[in-house]
Amino acid sequence: MSAGFDPDRDLQHIGCANQTTMLSSESLEIGEMFRAAMTDRYGLRELPDRFRAFDTICSATQDRQDAVKALLAEQPLNLIVVIGGLNSSNTCNLARICAQDVPTYHIADPDRLISASEIRHKPVGSAEEVTAIGWLPDGRIRIGVTSGASTPDNLVGAAIRRLDELANQS
Repeated sequence: MSAGFDPDRDLQHIGCANQTTMLSSESLEIGEMFRAAMTDRYGLRELPDRFRAFDTICSATQDRQDAVKALLAEQPLNLIVVIGGLNSSNTCNLARICAQDVPTYHIADPDRLISASEIRHKPVGSAEEVTAIGWLPDGRIRIGVTSGASTPDNLVGAAIRRLDELANQS
């Protein structure tokens, strides 16, 4: 804690605004933790004067999260490729959502789709890219594709074309 910080003096009023690209469920949970603490301390009557939460979740980010959850719920997938910046919060969160249900490969761009047997990707929770061997199953498969909110459409299109090449090569 910072020198001179006094919770009794310095935490009488709290506002909660989170990074716009974090998982909305985590943002809401953090806000609820602050709301509960302020309610416990000051009571419901004083809460409106003591605590404010701001909805700062980017709508494009929320739309992507909702869409990928729907895709996972509706379609049996063999794997998902998540396209976007390796340090992008919203793209990493998409990969994290996907990895709970299906093998997930977070790639920066289509060039990381090296071959049907080799891919360069950033595993969920890892700080570095790795090369995986044997990532693309043989036979008829279903691949999900999603991308971060700021990933250009041309990269997504190029990745889809490359996946088609790799999955359907003779």
